[in-house]
Amino acid sequence: MQELFSSKRRVETWRRLWLWLAEGQQELELPVSNKAIEQMRSHIAMSDHDFQVAEIEEKRRRHDVMAHVHAFGQAAPEAAAIIHWGATSCYVTDNADLIFLRDGLDILRPKLAGAIQKLSGFAQTHKNLACLGYTHGQPAQLTTMGKRACLWIQDLLMDLRNLERARSDLRFRGVKGTVGTQASFLQIFKGDHEKVERLDEIVTKKAGFDSAFTITSQTYSRKIDVDVGHALGSLGATCQRIGGDIRHLAMFKELEEPFEKDQIGSSAMAYKRNPMRSERLCSLGRQLVNLAHNAEDTFAAQWLERSLDDSAVRRSSLPETFLLADALMSLLNNICSGLEVYPAIIKRRINEELPFMATENLIMAMVDKGGSRQDAHEHIRVLSHEAAEQVKIHGHDNDLIERVMKDPFFQPIHNIIPELLDSKTFIGRAPQQVEKFTGAGGEVQKALQDYQDHLASAPMTELRV
Repeated sequence: MQELFSSKRRVETWRRLWLWLAEGQQELELPVSNKAIEQMRSHIAMSDHDFQVAEIEEKRRRHDVMAHVHAFGQAAPEAAAIIHWGATSCYVTDNADLIFLRDGLDILRPKLAGAIQKLSGFAQTHKNLACLGYTHGQPAQLTTMGKRACLWIQDLLMDLRNLERARSDLRFRGVKGTVGTQASFLQIFKGDHEKVERLDEIVTKKAGFDSAFTITSQTYSRKIDVDVGHALGSLGATCQRIGGDIRHLAMFKELEEPFEKDQIGSSAMAYKRNPMRSERLCSLGRQLVNLAHNAEDTFAAQWLERSLDDSAVRRSSLPETFLLADALMSLLNNICSGLEVYPAIIKRRINEELPFMATENLIMAMVDKGGSRQDAHEHIRVLSHEAAEQVKIHGHDNDLIERVMKDPFFQPIHNIIPELLDSKTFIGRAPQQVEKFTGAGGEVQKALQDYQDHLASAPMTELRV
């Protein structure tokens, strides 16, 4: 991703665009020599000298595109007179940006698919592991660790769909001239509309796009940046949400992100195992969400056929958006490769809450044995408050079940209480849902079908810092 948004890649893409334009013009019988094409083709790669020439010229002209037209003309003197023929600056800047958006999305999508696959494996492994569910930040009914991971996967699948849609919606700006009317090219081709359209098609195909926008102004609509930004911002929000869940579970000591043998959690508190990866995931995710708003502001601020106040901000915001998304994918893949679960802690936390959760089962069992539902409810209410006092006031373990076992009222169900307390009876269809979602023929498998080659060869994601 860093290479994609480097200065070298940017200017070399401009040079390719000038070459493709010249090749199309030659194909349509304009006076562009073979030697000019050969020299342009031979000097696509930017040298240090090329950058120096462009830097001197830009300082003089205060125009980056014309500075590079000059530098390219020096490197390919036979083409100097026809480079940028009929084009406006946005022919290279905007078309290059569309190429970068496309290629950036192509880098991100397989990495996102990799994170989804890793989480799917985690979900399958832990589909039967009962754990506390939480609503309002408080213990609720039981779920499973695998089912919880599926909540994350489902959000990531929506992000994958968004990236795929944004990628498929991209079209080329093409060869449109100063305000999108193609007037300059119509003049070059002596009023031949068919050749103008053919040139647009030729350059679009050379750039690797299926089609170009029929309607543009001087620029492609900044609405495209908004759409792509929304897809990436939504991904940032998902990463922030997953990171927050992992941090909460680490606080409960139920789940931890990877922690290396010699890793230090705190410079002062040597025992700490801070979830720094997940914290970083949340931090960068939040920044990515905020950058998406930048694209909206820039789009809304455009005047008529174009205003230049979009230029400086896009030169920083577009690369930063993709670099942030790429960093998030590295973090997410690294985290999902080594999530560590602590079943003993999970079981202990369940046991602390399960007696209260089981009270409805106890009441229903008493009714099944011929008892009064209202009487059973009152007995449970009294015993539950007594047990809660032991937990909250005295710091003792939850002894509700011991109290039930000692109460003669519940004698008819004493022999089946262990069965009523089996955590597996509280998780509903969570394992089956996980299997349906992540297993053979499920939603996850279908969504990842186009990424199998990448997934089979993707290396382990490592963090350098």
